[in-house]
This record gives sequence, C-alpha cells and structure tokens, in this order.
Amino acid sequence: MRIRTYAICLYIILIYWISLHIPNMHALFFPTLGSFSLLFISRPFEKAEVRKISFGAVIASIIGSLFVYWNAGALSLFLTLLIVIYLINKFKWNSPPILAVSLIPFFAQSSILWVIPLSVCGAMIGLMITLSVSAYVEKKFGEAPLFIKRSAKAKSDTAM
Repeated sequence: MRIRTYAICLYIILIYWISLHIPNMHALFFPTLGSFSLLFISRPFEKAEVRKISFGAVIASIIGSLFVYWNAGALSLFLTLLIVIYLINKFKWNSPPILAVSLIPFFAQSSILWVIPLSVCGAMIGLMITLSVSAYVEKKFGEAPLFIKRSAKAKSDTAM
C-alpha cells in the first residue's frame, strides 16, 4: 500500500501541475480526485468495482454538466442531486465522492459542455492506470516503507 500512496500523491501533483500550466486543462484537477484516491487505496476493491465507481463518476459529471448547461439554478442542482443519489443507490456505486463530482459543473462552470465530463473521465482513467501500475510494482517488488529510516549503529549500542 505504501507504493500506491506515493504513486497517488505523485499523480495528484502531476494533475495539479497540468491544470495550472496548460490552458483549457483547468477542470482536469478537482479536489474529489483525492477522495477517490484515498477510497481506492484504503478499501480492497476489485478492478471491476474501481471501474464501476469511475464510470459512475463520469456519468455523474455528465448529468451535472447537462443540468448546468440547461440552467445553473437551484432547480438544476436539486434535480442533479436527486438523479445522482438515485443512480448511486440503484447501481450500488458505494462511493460518496460520486455525488461530489456531479456538483463540479456548478462551481467550475465551463462554456463548453463536455470539458468537465472529459476531464473527469481522463483523470479517473489516469487514476486507474496509476493504481494498476503501483499494485503491479508492489506485487513484484514488495512494499516500501512510508519513511525510510536510517539507523546508525554505534559501538556503544551493542552489549558486548
């Protein structure tokens, strides 16, 4: 799990850097990405479950974007919440960050309808790839300690 922790941190930093330095990629970084990352490394999910949750996040962002494009008011927000909560329960997407992703279009409004859903999709695909690669590295080489401890052994430390 330690390698996955480092990999996730580096991935989020990379996404943040891209969103700051590349025009039109601002929506690629969203705080909920950290929630998905922690959720995926803290629970023993199967790959199919991770894909299902990621798919739910993309669907939720599409729903939120469509309603914001239609009207960015309270009624749109209410309908987005109702529909996404219904979908989370119906498809058993056991992931509260999905609801948060549906709200991204309401505070990060874009003039282009598909920017936020494509950004969520790209970020979630990148997250799944990062988790897969780090899980493979962990399986192949074992876990790395969270903080590398250096211990110097002095002669006075021995009982001889």
